[in-house]
Amino acid sequence: MSDAERGFPAHGRGADDILAELRRRHDEDATWRQGRMFSLVYHPDDAELERLLHRVGEAYLHENALNPFKYPSLVHMEADVVAWAAALVHTGAKNGTMSSGGTESIFLAVHTAREHGRRRGISHPAIVTASTVHPAFAKACHYLDVEHVRVPVRDDRRADADAMARAIGPDTVLVVGSAPCYPFGVIDPIPELAAAAAERDVLCHVDACLGGWILPFWERLGEPVPPWDFRVPGVTSLSADVHKYGYAFKGASTILYRDPELVKLQWFLYDDWPGGLYGSVTTAGTRPAAPIAGAWAAISFLGEDGYLAKTELVRDATRRLQTGIAAIPGLEVTGSPDLSIMEISAAAGPEALDIGAVGDVLDDRGWHLDRQQGGLHLMISPYHGHIADELLADLADAAAHHGASRGRAATYGGIAP
Repeated sequence: MSDAERGFPAHGRGADDILAELRRRHDEDATWRQGRMFSLVYHPDDAELERLLHRVGEAYLHENALNPFKYPSLVHMEADVVAWAAALVHTGAKNGTMSSGGTESIFLAVHTAREHGRRRGISHPAIVTASTVHPAFAKACHYLDVEHVRVPVRDDRRADADAMARAIGPDTVLVVGSAPCYPFGVIDPIPELAAAAAERDVLCHVDACLGGWILPFWERLGEPVPPWDFRVPGVTSLSADVHKYGYAFKGASTILYRDPELVKLQWFLYDDWPGGLYGSVTTAGTRPAAPIAGAWAAISFLGEDGYLAKTELVRDATRRLQTGIAAIPGLEVTGSPDLSIMEISAAAGPEALDIGAVGDVLDDRGWHLDRQQGGLHLMISPYHGHIADELLADLADAAAHHGASRGRAATYGGIAP
């Protein structure tokens, strides 16, 4: 019988007993420290940073960012994080806010576009995206009663800017491009999308939740990076998660705008109740303090030189894996990823491998590669350089010796129990 089936606990338990059970339960979870996970946790390969973040999390565990007058330290740290993010993507230091993650940043971008459209008299707003856009846009449209127009991508998996331009209608309030898209790690043609949006007086959002904290440093390492941020005319908003390649712990993202007036459309203000003025700049009321402080601490700890060093490790591990995968008969990297996110798929041919069965073998050997509808998904972190050769050896063996697929479905996350 589960704890939930037993009903509410009649008596409290000792701390040691609780911690022992937590350890037992935690042992059932996927582990990330050995570098065998390629999503959910971005392993920075940095014990000192990890110790710092644990101390920061403990220090700010109980604080609440709901009331800025009580916790000015959080106001100042959030302002710093936003300003630092803005500097990376070339917008104003005050032109944005933090959020709890990429989904909330995307939600806020769609909400802002909806409100901007309402001020232009649009009562049935719609957004236009590529079919590879993150599902958080569909989720935001669902909650905000916004139509979601999805457009098929080109053969190279990038957004079809011409087709998306044709999909823009009189009720369109937002055009979206990804930098990069999650499934294939390719950057959409942002200049063309932004130009099409600007020509019709429509906002343009760049979803850089994945790339926002690594692309600036990827570019500084001399790698080719197509235009993607506020240097592109017509880009009006951009999302970038600090808890991905910013190496902070979970619950930290940024949503940034070109025009500070757009930030005001996020605000919710209400005083028609006995409790006084209630104001919030994001969807949350109570906001955990630890992710704000953790993001501030991670960025302060690493600085530009630290991020460059981490990005170099990611780049080198990515190249090793891409080269190694290309050498395995029957496997290939899907398309041409622009950075460290990729899909491994079965190479075309009369006897194509069963990529699901390859994934089954890797599961049995303790690897955690996410399943997509066409292959296995990897997001490379700094630590993965340590295990690249081991993964390639197991991939080669799985490609050469595997049985029938067990039919495991492609899932991204959030499946209800």
